[in-house]
Amino acid sequence: MHPAKSPRRILALPFLLAIVLPLPAGSGGPSLYVSNEVDNTVAVISPQTNSVVATIVVGRRPRGLAASPDRRTVYVALGQDDALGVIDVASGKMTRTIPAGRDPELVVLSPDGKTAYVSNEEIAHASAIDVASGKVVFSTAVGVEPEGIAVTTDGKKLYVTAETSNSVSVLDAKTGRLLRAIHVGENPRTIALAPGGRRAWVSAEAGGNVTIIDVASDSALEQFPIRDGKTKPVRIAFTADERWAYVTEGAAGTVSVVDMATHRVVDSIAVGRRPWGIALAPDSRRLYTADGRSNTVSVIDTEVRKVIMAIPVGDRPNDLLYLP
Repeated sequence: MHPAKSPRRILALPFLLAIVLPLPAGSGGPSLYVSNEVDNTVAVISPQTNSVVATIVVGRRPRGLAASPDRRTVYVALGQDDALGVIDVASGKMTRTIPAGRDPELVVLSPDGKTAYVSNEEIAHASAIDVASGKVVFSTAVGVEPEGIAVTTDGKKLYVTAETSNSVSVLDAKTGRLLRAIHVGENPRTIALAPGGRRAWVSAEAGGNVTIIDVASDSALEQFPIRDGKTKPVRIAFTADERWAYVTEGAAGTVSVVDMATHRVVDSIAVGRRPWGIALAPDSRRLYTADGRSNTVSVIDTEVRKVIMAIPVGDRPNDLLYLP
């Protein structure tokens, strides 16, 4: 999906950033990272104060975010730079870029943190990059307009959604060999592994539904609607106890609450305009959405299922990443 206007570059003053940089991982409390697609920045929010504590200038059109297993590094997909930006968490700076193929949209790390996988939207490929050397390990043709991407907990398989092909490609995560294509709902946007890694949920924006895939057999088990099927579901977050799934609904400006046992929507939470990115705190008490048309991040109290604060961020927030 392409923005309606060209990105503007927002310059940050180094001496100001030095005052508000996040502390090293594990010593300064949790942080919430927000990619601002039009500003070419990544905002860092303190969940303790619900305020932006740093703004990091990155490359052009930042979207997907992922963290290394040790939480010392954050990777951001830079769609118009054909690269991954590498952010050092301790210093709060982007230290280098890694070539990532044409138009990377979303990114995920292998369980050992050695390989980054990206969906290359414009060229209909999925690529694997060795993060130490910066070399592309493979680039494999998948369905048209790939976006959602996930790697299994054992690191053996890679899943990539294709918006126009209405499919999920299953790749060998080491070689890039195409293993299977699974038909799902119309215009699939996200694939997210449920806790335990045995099931993968695929949101279909135009289809208004979610398809559940069995990871062992790579087969579609069930498909169920999100409310009336017209809310445009995008991204998904799960509670660790596998009780609830939260689904952002861009067109509706809401988040659906899904009972994971029954696959029924039990509630709907109004947030900002065009919510896409989503993140859940480890204790599941706070849920966050990136509201792309409101330029805010909504903070939701999951006990009462209401927004308790909207945090102003940069222009067109896209993805969220919570670092404990």
